[in-house]
Amino acid sequence: MSITQWLSGPNGLLLSSSAVIVILVLMLFMSVRLSKSYRNKRIYSLLITAIPLIIVKQCLLAVLAYPGWSLPPYLYLSFSVLQIISFIIINFVFMKLYTHRTAQLKVIPFIIMSMLALIVAGIQFAVMPALGTAVHSQSLTFPALDFYGLIVIFMIMLDTRSADMSPKYYASLIVFFASELARLADAYVFHGSLTWLVSASQLLPVVYYTLLFILLFEWVIERLMFTYQSSIMDGLTGLYNRRHFYSKAEHLLQSSKSMAIIFCDIDNFKKLNDTHGHLKADAVLKQVAEIIKEESSGIGSAGRYGGEELLSCISSERVKPEIVAESIRRRVEQETIVTLSIGFSTSKESKAVQEMIKQADEAMYRSKSTGKNKVTPFKFASPHRKTLA
Repeated sequence: MSITQWLSGPNGLLLSSSAVIVILVLMLFMSVRLSKSYRNKRIYSLLITAIPLIIVKQCLLAVLAYPGWSLPPYLYLSFSVLQIISFIIINFVFMKLYTHRTAQLKVIPFIIMSMLALIVAGIQFAVMPALGTAVHSQSLTFPALDFYGLIVIFMIMLDTRSADMSPKYYASLIVFFASELARLADAYVFHGSLTWLVSASQLLPVVYYTLLFILLFEWVIERLMFTYQSSIMDGLTGLYNRRHFYSKAEHLLQSSKSMAIIFCDIDNFKKLNDTHGHLKADAVLKQVAEIIKEESSGIGSAGRYGGEELLSCISSERVKPEIVAESIRRRVEQETIVTLSIGFSTSKESKAVQEMIKQADEAMYRSKSTGKNKVTPFKFASPHRKTLA
């Protein structure tokens, strides 16, 4: 017996159904976790509803893989309807997940498609002969419902034209369509005579649900990354927030022989806000933050202390802090419409991050009080501090 013959028989069906069930159970677990963790619970509840329906159908297929098992036709019809409805629900959920920020996805077409599936099933049920006779699934077909299933796939494909979906999603639809074509071609035309076609109809669903699992897994990872980034990043500048900057500075201080803190304050920022407005001031703040981030890259980290005050911690054993500070000052003066008053302190003056930040702040004040747009090391700074713009 060849591999193709083995896959086209009961063992292949059992293998395919078992693989799909495992994938669906993992998707169900992720959906439950998402439902508990995020506010948009309706979407995940729909997914939690659809997945068990498919699991039940796949369990039935796994059971029917054993010779001798048969069920009344209306049960096969019911599960065929459930497959179409669950397909509609799952695609609505994935389209909603990936388009809810940029487009309004209308639910009405999906409801209509589901209602039509029930109507078509009712018509098919009315014209089916021998409803009480148990038969094997391979000898049973539902032409109206099968044809409508293909229409649903086409309608879903058309509905995704305006959505910004992942290539994996489009690939999953193509795979599912190919799977249905293989199944219908075998059921209505070849009747099991082409073993490769039977194998394709049984194995392609594994590929389809694998792609859906990857899509959902990527969504979970994106949500986790977004949550993590939100907890450590300043939303406006993209720099580390004060708490996480302290953590990065502490780590650098422990891992480096010498470290420096560079404290930057944008000169006349309040005047910029008053004359040009908050949007322009925020744009300038982002420009300055990007420059500090670039100058700190590879030698340390950058963070936002508060307001227009920005920080950098660098390894001073790799580069002199006055060189980095002066490079930041010069670039801001040349590339933006503002200037910086900068002060810095090194681990030679203190071995505590909080104290180093305080010293760099005092040095920055010295720069601001003696003309602005300059760099001052802490050892030359005045210990007295007043509030300046």
